[in-house]
Amino acid sequence: MTEYGRGYGSEPWHPEDPLYGEQAPHGGQAQQPQWGGPQSAPRPPQQPDPYPQQQYQGGWEGPQGGQLPYDPYDPYGQQHPPADPYGGVSHDYYGTPDAYPQQQPDPLHQQAQQAQQMQQTQPQPLYQPPQHPQQPEPPYDEGPGDDWRAAPEPREPEREHAFFADREEDDDRDDRDPRGAGRGGRERRGKKNKKNKRRSGRACLVVALLFVGATGAVGYFGYDFIMSHFGSAPDYAGEGSGAIQIDIPDGSPLSEMGQILQEKGVIKSAGAFTEAAGENKKAQSLQPGTYSLRKKMSGAAAIELMLDPKSRNGLTIREGLRSTEVYKLIDTKLHLKAGTTKGVAKSEAKNLGLPSWANDSSKIKDPLEGFLYPSTYSVGDKAKPAAVLKQMVARANQVYQRYDLEGNARKLHLSSPMQLLTVASLTQAEGKYKHDFVKVARVVYNRLKPNNTETYGLLDFDSTVNYAKSQSTLDTGSVDNLRNFNDPYNTYKFKGLPPGPIGNPGEVALKSAIDPAKGNWYYFVSISPDKTLFAETNEQHERNRRIYEKEHEKAR
Repeated sequence: MTEYGRGYGSEPWHPEDPLYGEQAPHGGQAQQPQWGGPQSAPRPPQQPDPYPQQQYQGGWEGPQGGQLPYDPYDPYGQQHPPADPYGGVSHDYYGTPDAYPQQQPDPLHQQAQQAQQMQQTQPQPLYQPPQHPQQPEPPYDEGPGDDWRAAPEPREPEREHAFFADREEDDDRDDRDPRGAGRGGRERRGKKNKKNKRRSGRACLVVALLFVGATGAVGYFGYDFIMSHFGSAPDYAGEGSGAIQIDIPDGSPLSEMGQILQEKGVIKSAGAFTEAAGENKKAQSLQPGTYSLRKKMSGAAAIELMLDPKSRNGLTIREGLRSTEVYKLIDTKLHLKAGTTKGVAKSEAKNLGLPSWANDSSKIKDPLEGFLYPSTYSVGDKAKPAAVLKQMVARANQVYQRYDLEGNARKLHLSSPMQLLTVASLTQAEGKYKHDFVKVARVVYNRLKPNNTETYGLLDFDSTVNYAKSQSTLDTGSVDNLRNFNDPYNTYKFKGLPPGPIGNPGEVALKSAIDPAKGNWYYFVSISPDKTLFAETNEQHERNRRIYEKEHEKAR
């Protein structure tokens, strides 16, 4: 018999031959019927061995006791019988005790074997089934189908299910399983390499995106930092166009003015406004108020227009002005007859929005004194005096509520918020320079003490006498004459505070009255804008007055 494999001529039949019959679906081997199953055909009787293994001297006998027929592919009779299926010792020429002695191979015999092997050599399946006793070959019945002896065409490998497409263990199996070394193995390794390349590509893309994002963020913030610290602020070019009214609240610094103008679309950035203000020395004189400006102006153009008096469409009330002076300014602004606004203030005082604690004394000369808050107000040519006054009182109420005059008056042991407002008006009138206001306010509180031995509870302020006389002068007369002047606002004659404010104090004077400096001063005299001398006793004050007189003599 011949070896399993493909050769010339007919081949032996074997139930487990991988090249026999149709292949199973999905590229697998055909499944042979399993004997003894519930639905299988009865097992055929065992066929006798057509070639019983009988040994004789000189060769193997066939089924009739004769010698086996001549095999053209084994002319020298070197074919080996199959192994004993019962596990016994195989009786062959070289392995049995009764075999002939081993002979040296004949060269001609070797050449014939090599020729036979070359003829029979065909691609063998990678999987070799276990050897079993040879079964007789059934007769071949050619059917209408293809020749079963033809070499099967190579089948395309089964495509993997999507669920297992990314499993790394399937990819690694190609390296462990020798059966993966064929075409399917190469394809699986190719898929694995493609997957790795795709994963590497995605990883590179993610890293690149992160790098680009980080670079962009660093560049953005770096640019913003450089521009904010070393570059010029964004700015428009030119004088702008259109018209817009801008109200700058009282107490707004230049930086806040720039923010308001930016929000209203006048300038491009507050930084451009402050930079232009730094280059223009006159910009420090800008005051709150209502301005007629244009949109999309450069910072420098906005500064120049705000410095032009024609751009200001408002009425400015200076700090410390008395009510009578405010009335005159309103008359002038509205082109009214002199005294018109004063008459409206007297008749409409109760309808202008004064707080409940205002006008708490019948001796108050003007109920609006101290409530016409210093600021710049938008006043058109057709405005009414009552509307302008009401606007000023509303601004005063807003500021006084912010500083909690009622609560701070109790802390300072004053009888009412009106007295705190009066202290602020005295500080504004007596103090010449704002940086001295906190000490001047302390002098007021020290003199109000009834047990002090310097003034004995009298304020002795010339400003109150001038208010009572509706004048403004340094020559108020001798102290003896002042003590005989009978007016409730005369602090040379009456102890304590006057009935009400003597002017309209500003924010600095108000804050100084709420939080004065600490000290035992009773006197002060201003020598120069940068120098004010404060004294605790009258002797020290007289010495300071002589210094003041010498300084003024030099200035003449």
